Amino acid sequence: MQLPDGVLDVQAPRKRLYTGTVYLFLVWVVGIALLLFGIAALFMRNQVRAIRRLAVAAEAFGLGRDREPIKPEGAVEVRQAATAFNRMQERIRRFLAQRTEMLAGVSHDLRTPLTRLKLALAMLPPGSDAAGMGADVEEMERLVESYLAFARGEGTEQARPTNLAAVLEDVAAGARRAGADVTVEAPPALILPLRAEAVRRALTNLVDNARRHARRVALVALRLNERSVLVTVDDDGPGIPEAQREDMFRPFASGAAGGTGLGLTIARDIVRAHGGDIVLEDSPLGGLRARVRLPV
Repeated sequence: MQLPDGVLDVQAPRKRLYTGTVYLFLVWVVGIALLLFGIAALFMRNQVRAIRRLAVAAEAFGLGRDREPIKPEGAVEVRQAATAFNRMQERIRRFLAQRTEMLAGVSHDLRTPLTRLKLALAMLPPGSDAAGMGADVEEMERLVESYLAFARGEGTEQARPTNLAAVLEDVAAGARRAGADVTVEAPPALILPLRAEAVRRALTNLVDNARRHARRVALVALRLNERSVLVTVDDDGPGIPEAQREDMFRPFASGAAGGTGLGLTIARDIVRAHGGDIVLEDSPLGGLRARVRLPV
């Protein structure tokens, strides 16, 4: 600075001329953003966890594995969805229980006159047509049992860890007692959460269908991956044309000599209730293959 009697020279440290406000502002912005991001991530994690729990419960219920009511938590909408799911689950359970009780009463009412008929036939003198009529009554009783089994579905049986290989061996043993040539290829143990009696009924229906149309039946259980297990029932019978195979799963469509037309329908209903499915294919033995897929 020029003065009348000289030049004024003023010096100051550089750090006093430059402020750190910009850097502090950036630090504050980044810090607040990270804080908000952490809070948002925690909030979303809680919401996603509630939705995931609802999805797992719905999937388990769809596979026939009854679960306890889920605890509503999370956002209002998620809690409403969980409450609605619990109510739906309870209504379905109540409906199944009422249907099972009703069918139990129907079964009792139908068996009573059949029992009276069987007693009346037993009192007939020898030489009458009692044997033929008795066979008709037994056939009627068997048909009634098949229809009730179809209408009743799986009843109130709960899914439990079950050795599927042991179930296959039991079904094969029953088929052998009926005169069938059955070969089982399965691992020693294959534990799955199943309704054991229902699965046993489904596999028995498949084996009986094969036994009626063939001399040889082969049961093969294979673990393909971590998500599914295959059970195949092969026979060397005449088979079914490909265009008619899907129709065989319709009620009464597959009726044949000695059958009611409900075996495949009941089997598919049971397997689908476990989250799997049944398809009919060509068998390597020359007949028909029933391929059952069950989730792990």
